[in-house]
Amino acid sequence: MAGIEVRLTGLNSSQLQGVKTTEGPVLILAGAGSGKTRVITTRITYLLAQGVPPERVLAVTFTNKAANEMRERVGTMVPPAMGKALTISTFHALCVRLLRSGIERLGYKANFTIYTGSDQIGLLRQIIVRKGGKEVKLDANAVLSLISRWKNKGIAVEANGDDLAADVAREYQRQLKLRNACDFDDLLGLATRLLEENEDIRTQWQDRYHYLMVDEFQDTNRQQMDLMRYLAGPRKNVCVVGDDDQSIYGWRGADITNITGFERHFPEPTIIKLMENYRSQRPILETANAVIRHNAGRREKQLIATKAGTEPVRLVSMPGDAEEAEFVINEIWTANTVHRRPWEDFAILFRANAQSRLFEEALRKQSIPYRILGGQSFFERREVKDILSYLNVAIQPGDDVNLLRIVNNPPRGLGDTTIEMATEDSIAHQRSVFDSLADPEFARQFSARTQNALQRFTTQVRSWNEAVSRHGAGYAEIAESLIKETGYVEYLKRSCSSPEDELNRTSNVSEFIQSIHQHQQNARTKGLRNFLDSVALDDDFQRESEKDKAAKKPGVWLITLHASKGLEFPHVYLVGLEDGLLPHKRSIEENTLDEERRLLYVGITRAKEKLTMTYCHKRIKWGQPTGITPSRFIKELPQPPVQHTNWDDLMKKPVTLDVAKAHFAALKAKLGM
Repeated sequence: MAGIEVRLTGLNSSQLQGVKTTEGPVLILAGAGSGKTRVITTRITYLLAQGVPPERVLAVTFTNKAANEMRERVGTMVPPAMGKALTISTFHALCVRLLRSGIERLGYKANFTIYTGSDQIGLLRQIIVRKGGKEVKLDANAVLSLISRWKNKGIAVEANGDDLAADVAREYQRQLKLRNACDFDDLLGLATRLLEENEDIRTQWQDRYHYLMVDEFQDTNRQQMDLMRYLAGPRKNVCVVGDDDQSIYGWRGADITNITGFERHFPEPTIIKLMENYRSQRPILETANAVIRHNAGRREKQLIATKAGTEPVRLVSMPGDAEEAEFVINEIWTANTVHRRPWEDFAILFRANAQSRLFEEALRKQSIPYRILGGQSFFERREVKDILSYLNVAIQPGDDVNLLRIVNNPPRGLGDTTIEMATEDSIAHQRSVFDSLADPEFARQFSARTQNALQRFTTQVRSWNEAVSRHGAGYAEIAESLIKETGYVEYLKRSCSSPEDELNRTSNVSEFIQSIHQHQQNARTKGLRNFLDSVALDDDFQRESEKDKAAKKPGVWLITLHASKGLEFPHVYLVGLEDGLLPHKRSIEENTLDEERRLLYVGITRAKEKLTMTYCHKRIKWGQPTGITPSRFIKELPQPPVQHTNWDDLMKKPVTLDVAKAHFAALKAKLGM
């Protein structure tokens, strides 16, 4: 097709096959560092060049960040109009689009609300107190994990158990339906059910997309596999890209059999292996291949090095965790000070978050900058959540969780007793809290002052609802008006603990309002409901953007093995190779070591030039030295290229003149000499 240049030069034979095999089911097994992103984007461009209309192409991945990057890459290869017509989406965003067009068939209204983390926990805590009383010891997060596991496996929440947790889970699901709300797992389950139960809708979506692509396929769960089967239909033009050796999210519902048993769902697929690794030197890849070979049931493959390299992989035995941290940080300091390697070249990878503390202390002691993944999502900050709750209530006054967040925020003369009575009344009459607050019969039991406060609040909510319901309403202006009308910013300022806190929080409000304006100006967007959907679906983007923010800071990386997936570093220290840490204690008890071995494999393949692994003989636990058993995975490490040494021998090595000079210069600088 004119205007499209398909860049095939530089692709190896397997990559080229992945690009050009367009018909029928295709499974691309993409090893670590094998250039899979280039294959996916080139494949999309190739389809368009072959005359496939862009409206018929669907590419699905897991995060907004990945979808945006894919969209941008393809956008450099095809005309702008064609790039915009493609659907490159996350699973959840695709499901929202699908459900908005037909969820009424499942007993919901099209303007359903999406409940995310804090909304879900808030609802569950209410239900736990209601079911078990204020003294009951039931963790809302544990119940939420249980519900998520059931939904990811396609198990109906209503059909499980008779204990308190199961009872709470059933009530949670009932309350979501009453509030016309869905959580993230519902988006997948309901979209799949909609396609399964409605042939006309299923046919409509199968006619819309003739070519499907799924990235990071090893991370899909049962619901996502079912969704893709229904969308693929009789054409079965499905291309999935992934690596069973990098499946490390089983605890989050990922089903590795989707990729190891792909043929059961899509018979006679073309299987293409991308095994040439463009990231790591040969000794690192030899180590990774040797480790992962011990997993049973995997698809047989082996990474092939395109970079030679002679630097051995080191395995260092440490007497204790303090020596481990000191050793690693001293080596990094020397590499930076003597050999001029930037701090950003170094990553310390660990299995458990608690392991980072000693490394942080050692880094601070040496005045070495560092970055660690974590922190609160922008959309989870108090003031942003407050405004989001106002906007959700404006669209749907019956949204109890969001209504209860704002009803006295700022205070408006409705005390806790009034709200508790309204909540109890809503339960007794099977209606929303707003309907109870707005009921004149309910209001009569209160003083004239409280009745006036109730009338003012419910009248306000109705006016907001009318404003956002008008076709083409400027929802950014409505949001600004709502914030001004409620006096929220003045209230926020009064509740701040310091001028700095006030500046941060009011800046967050300003930034959030700006994001609404930007959304409204985007011609592709469709109103406030669409904006709130995009915020809810941005939970994964916020997690991914932590990596972006960290990448912009100077300093050594401190990062968990799970969070390191998708990243690469010249020098990697993989610490804590001990039974109980890697593999994790729970996996040892349950004899589920395969995923822990894959996690080690992921850690190893993050290293480009140099890899050092460490383990300790003792760690301080509860203030006492505790003996540790080296990881059972150590015996699987090949020698060579792995060079096994210990802390004592390394400490006995004479210090070079350059290192001695560097230490002396640093000491002088500290003393101000």
